[in-house]
Amino acid sequence: MAFDTIFALASGAGRAAVSLLRLSGPESGAILARLAGGLPRARMASLRRLRHPATAEVLDEALVLWFPGPRSYTGEDAAELHLHGGRAVREGVVEALLACGARPAEPGEFTRRAFLNGRMDLTAAEGIADLIEAETAAQRRQALRQAGGALAARYAGWSERLTRLLAHQEAAIEFAEDGLPNTLEEEVRAGAAALAGEIDAHLDDGGRGERLREGLWAAIVGAPNAGKSSLLNALAGREAAIVSARAGTTRDVVEVRLDLGGVPVWLADTAGLRETADEIEAEGVRRAQRRAEEADLVIAVFAADQAPDAATLALVAPGVVVVVNKTDLAPAPQRVGGMVPLGVSAREGTGLEALQAVLAEAATARAGLSEEANLTRPRHRAALAEAVAWLGEAEGAPLPELSAEALRAALRALGRLTGRVGVEAVLDVVFGDFCIGK
Repeated sequence: MAFDTIFALASGAGRAAVSLLRLSGPESGAILARLAGGLPRARMASLRRLRHPATAEVLDEALVLWFPGPRSYTGEDAAELHLHGGRAVREGVVEALLACGARPAEPGEFTRRAFLNGRMDLTAAEGIADLIEAETAAQRRQALRQAGGALAARYAGWSERLTRLLAHQEAAIEFAEDGLPNTLEEEVRAGAAALAGEIDAHLDDGGRGERLREGLWAAIVGAPNAGKSSLLNALAGREAAIVSARAGTTRDVVEVRLDLGGVPVWLADTAGLRETADEIEAEGVRRAQRRAEEADLVIAVFAADQAPDAATLALVAPGVVVVVNKTDLAPAPQRVGGMVPLGVSAREGTGLEALQAVLAEAATARAGLSEEANLTRPRHRAALAEAVAWLGEAEGAPLPELSAEALRAALRALGRLTGRVGVEAVLDVVFGDFCIGK
């Protein structure tokens, strides 16, 4: 497949000590030779003076690297220019590249070429995109596993088994009178059922991979003046929410981003739960209740110097983190709503480390941190669910021809995961989220 030659800045756009420009395409070698006075040894950094091809003006003294295809990131001839990071240097080199016939790359075009040239599959490409966006160590580890081919290896194994089942089913149809084993069709049906069970188990993960990739939603709920805003500020380490002794100060949802055990968490402070005639506060209470219903993790907060309120007690259930705040004013009760609470004082900071540990444990449990490759995108889940449905059709098909067609459809569904078949409609979605230069 022939492409034109592209370039992009692969480092930050601001002033820096070094800027990195990447090239890829059939003319990369010729362009590099024109700018640098010849090609350096492959994969060896070389210090060269870069000159404009039209004027011979010196643009920079830079390190250049030459990567002849197919042993490059994109699978085609590629080069890197490690420039001084000044704006004038970058603009001069970019002008020279344009003069040589290269064009600026589109977002994700380098990785898209790597996929089209067989250097990686779609799941690995998505893993690289996640690695660029990773904010926590856990997100980084998950993205590295996916970029390294962990998901692709699992799906390739399933596709290989499914291909074998389809071959056996078609053999049973085409060579029914040639002495093939009578149990062949039964073995195909049993194999389809077993494979469907494995994929179902993979799907039954509670969305942990997606949660880790996108972040968990946690909600702090409780009565007015239970110290919810103070607790949010203490956990965030900054004054994110307004704190006041006046009840009903928080009327809308206030959110902060936290890293709990390597899991990104959006922690929301909500309006105090109570009956109110104030229209604005009532809307805040409604939003608080909705956020509690939708949250992956609920933190129910009670005040040590007040009796537990019924509205918050109604939310206490297994999986909810129960906190008694303001232990500087009164001791925490031994049980609240049948559960052992965590006693803290957001004002004095006591008990916060224990609370952070509990929250981190809860977050990692919900995000499912493990060494296994988890589903990370809705399109993975949809394609696998479709494959399971077709495997079920194959298992119960009344005719062997219908079973073979169902197995073919299941194989196509698996193929869309890695990009082996029918991927045209998803390419723009997959690569459109990349940054320029990757």
